[in-house]
Formats: sequence, C-alpha cells, structure tokens
Amino acid sequence: MIDTSSADAALREECTQSRELLRGRLLHVFADEVRLPDGRLTQREYIRHPGAVAIIPLLEGADGSVQLVMERQFRYPVGRAVLEFPAGKRDAGEEPLACAQRELREETGYTARQWARAGQLHPTVAYSTESIDIWFARGLQRGERALDVGEFLDVLTVTPGELLAACRDGLVTDSKTLVGALWLQNVLGGVWTLDWQDAP
Repeated sequence: MIDTSSADAALREECTQSRELLRGRLLHVFADEVRLPDGRLTQREYIRHPGAVAIIPLLEGADGSVQLVMERQFRYPVGRAVLEFPAGKRDAGEEPLACAQRELREETGYTARQWARAGQLHPTVAYSTESIDIWFARGLQRGERALDVGEFLDVLTVTPGELLAACRDGLVTDSKTLVGALWLQNVLGGVWTLDWQDAP
C-alpha cells in the first residue's frame, strides 16, 4: 500500500493572505499568497466549489445483464454535447447521498432502491477545491424528470462494453465519467466491492 503521510509535511504550502477575485452563482475565485516549503512566497489562484456528486445507475436485467443510464448534454465551455453519468452540484448543507438521489430523479426520472458510495474524485486539483462523490445506484424505477429551467439533456442507456469502448476511443472525455468507468469495470469484474444500503 502506498503511504505518503510522512512526506506530506515537507510539501505543505501555508496561506499568508487571501483575496477574493470573483463571487458568481457557481464559482468563488480567490488569489492566495502562500509560503512554499523553502520559505519563498508565491500566489495560488483557485476556485472554491461547494462539491458535487456523480451517479452510476445500473439497470439490471432478469438475465443478469446490466445497462447504464447516462446523459448527453451540451457543455458550453468545451462547445459540444458530452456523454456523461448523471451528476450535479450539492446545495448548501445537502448530504452527498441526498444530492445523488435528487439529481438522479430530477435529471433522469429514475429512483433507486439501493445505493453504494464508491469514492471521491478531485477533478481539477491544480485550481479548484471541487470534490465529487461517486455513487452507484441499483433497483431503478422510472418516473418523471424534473429538469431545472434552462437545462436540456437526453437520457440514454448503454452497455458497460459500449461505455468502455467510448472511453477507449476518446468519445468520453468527462473526468467523472472516466473515473466512474474505472470503478464500474472493477466492480463488475469482482475486483472491487461495494457496500450497498437501502435508500433512506
């Protein structure tokens, strides 16, 4: 097992002062002066983010087959529609599981009977505090979507093989979906296990 704890102290940067650059509806941007391990001062610009969730929804067939509920939506910063797992930002004070349940229902119309937390992802550690909790959902039941005003997305199902091929071929570039595919591959292969719990 990799142990980095003893080296962390030698790499730590300490904030000496912080300045707010922008407060938007989603992003909160700061410029901090930090002291480096060798004592020199430098600046770090970064975004404070409230955190998010991503969901890997499993549609399980009676024959043991599995399909994945996914989305395609236009992502303005990259200028194209992106294939990705359902996901969304946490509201203030919202627990990750409650956020995952809400986002799955609102974006896809599905609710899930069981949930399992896979892990955590920091998609852009160089300039953002954002962390994404990755959840698996199964025992899905279809219902009505409740998209936000101005939110447009298509819901589709793909097989795990189709998703992995899309990742291999560069059709999937979204970081949370690539990490989700890694988890999915290892869970379906029996290499990693999940601790499933009934939905509260």
